[in-house]
Amino acid sequence: MRVGQPLEGAWPGRRARDNLRVAAAHAGFPPVVRLLPDPAEPLLLAAVQLGEARRPTTDEDDLARLHPVIRERHTSRHPFDEKDIPENVRAALQRAADFEGAELLFPGAWHVETVLDLVHDAESRDALNPEGMEDLHRWTRLGPEADIATDGVPEYAFGPRMREGKAPLRDFAGRRPVADRGATAFEKNPHLALLSTPGDAPADWLRAGQALERVLLEATLTGLVTFLTSHALESRGLRLLARDPVVGRGHVQMVLRLGYGPQGPATPRRPVRDVLEVV
Repeated sequence: MRVGQPLEGAWPGRRARDNLRVAAAHAGFPPVVRLLPDPAEPLLLAAVQLGEARRPTTDEDDLARLHPVIRERHTSRHPFDEKDIPENVRAALQRAADFEGAELLFPGAWHVETVLDLVHDAESRDALNPEGMEDLHRWTRLGPEADIATDGVPEYAFGPRMREGKAPLRDFAGRRPVADRGATAFEKNPHLALLSTPGDAPADWLRAGQALERVLLEATLTGLVTFLTSHALESRGLRLLARDPVVGRGHVQMVLRLGYGPQGPATPRRPVRDVLEVV
C-alpha cells in the first residue's frame, strides 16, 4: 500500500498511514513501513507492506491495543479541567513517542510560560501578516460550507472564544463572526508537552507524524483530550526558543495541550482513496 500527498499539509496522509499500521497490527498482519521509498516520487510519503500472520512483536501488540480509539480521537478546543495528569499516564505517553524514535517532553512551569508567550507571539504576527491570514481562511469552513466540508476545520469545531485563561489556542474565526459561539474561561495552568525528533529532514517529519498519532491514541485510551498547535514552530526564530535549553534535545515538531474535559466534535476526513493506494 502506498500513502501519497505533498509533505506540506500532509496530515491526512500521515494519519491514514499511522492508523493503517494500527489496524493492520490489530488484524494480525504486521505492517512494515518504508518512509519516502522512491526518490523519483517525492509525493509518495510511505509504502506499507502487510506481512504474513504470525506471533506479534511487543511493538505490534502495543499498536494493536490502540485500535478501539481510532474513531474516538478528536481535537478538543474546549476548556480542560484544572486537574493534574498522573505520572504513570505521562510515562505511557513518553513511551509511545519513544517507540517511534521521538521524544515527548513535559516542560516545567517556567518553560510552559515561555511556550505560551511564543504561541501568543505567533498569533500576533499572523494578525499582521496577510499571507498568514490567507492560510487560516483557506483551511477553515464557515456558514453553509461547514456542513459539506471534506477537509479543514469547520466552524462547529472552533470551540468557544477564550474570555480568560492561558490555554495556547489559535482562534480560527479571527475577526469573522460565528453564530452561537460564545466565550468562556479556560484553564489557568495548561498541561503542555513538546514532541521532538533528533533530526529535521523530511523523514524526521514523517516519523514525528507517526509518534504524534501514537501519542494521541494513547492519550485517548487513558481518557485524556488533546489539542495541537505548531503555530510557534512555523517561525525559525520562535521555534528555537521552544526547546528547553536545559534538557531539551533535537527539533520540536509539535506542541500538545493535554487534559481532562469534553471531547471535541468529529470533523471532516478526506476519503481514504485520496491518500491511500492499494497495489
